[in-house]
Amino acid sequence: MTGLADLPDLTALAAGYARAILGAIQQEYPNQLRHAMNGPDDRPRPREVHPAFYGCYDWHSAVEMHWALIRLLRLVPSGVPGDDVQRVLDRHLTVENLQIEAAYFQTRPGFERPYGWCWTLMLAAELVSWDDPSAQRWSAALRPLAEHISGLYLQWLPRATYPSRDGAHANSAFGLVRALPFANLLAASGDARLLDAITVCALRWFLDDAGYPAGWEPGGADFLSPALTEAELMSAVLSPAEFATWFDRFLPELPESLLTPAVVSDPTDGQTAHLHGLNLYRAFAFGQLAGVLTASDSRRAFLADAGRRHAEASLPAVSGSDYMVEHWLAAYAVLLLGA
Repeated sequence: MTGLADLPDLTALAAGYARAILGAIQQEYPNQLRHAMNGPDDRPRPREVHPAFYGCYDWHSAVEMHWALIRLLRLVPSGVPGDDVQRVLDRHLTVENLQIEAAYFQTRPGFERPYGWCWTLMLAAELVSWDDPSAQRWSAALRPLAEHISGLYLQWLPRATYPSRDGAHANSAFGLVRALPFANLLAASGDARLLDAITVCALRWFLDDAGYPAGWEPGGADFLSPALTEAELMSAVLSPAEFATWFDRFLPELPESLLTPAVVSDPTDGQTAHLHGLNLYRAFAFGQLAGVLTASDSRRAFLADAGRRHAEASLPAVSGSDYMVEHWLAAYAVLLLGA
């Protein structure tokens, strides 16, 4: 549920986004391969170890962009080049490719924790919940990887004493809230272990937080808001009444720096370019929070207005800008506009 209005129509943007995503997920280089070498000859090329998710500069971007492409195909089937999308996804999301992807985690269980993990489960949830023959075929192929990552969450969360309140990939709250849709699907099918683990961990980490210093945001390389990721997660694990009480205590004020879009001074710099993602994630989170707060809550209007301004600041950068932006930003545009 989102509390934002007057956003661009995803239907009008879907074709351009899909073309940009198709190009990125098939582009193997440049590539930042996060590969822990076990010896001098352990120097694979990206598509050897990641035959499904070799593109988009890095693994997690490839995963999130596959999710975005499937989300577009599901929401706007007539607005995307369906034959091209189908052909590429059929080539990437095969049983053989995804078995290799799952096997990679057997020897490197901490790989892409938690950011790549949560986007993998977002992808899995999108496919599991879509009653489409191709989606179900891709879902079946992805299942071993999703099940393995679910198991890694179950091992990791009870041992994680402290959260990471980071503005980038290590952010713990984002790693939990994006995994929730898949956890809810598992719970609906009778396996509530992941949902219980996420809920227990979220409450243990964040329930007692108060007076969060959101005025210190943003950091110069943030693409996530530590304040808003935490608030989004807590809005998902608490009842609306409980969340309203918690949110009053957590963010008693909405500082101007949180409500003002970040300035992206150099989109060709990979770290500075992150700020486009921050703007789109903030817009999404403002909408989610505005949708949870009661109609009489005066903060709804501030959040909705801030969300629109953040969207306007960075949606134009999704395509036609620089590869350091284009290899991943469409995922956040689809997260926002497809909410």
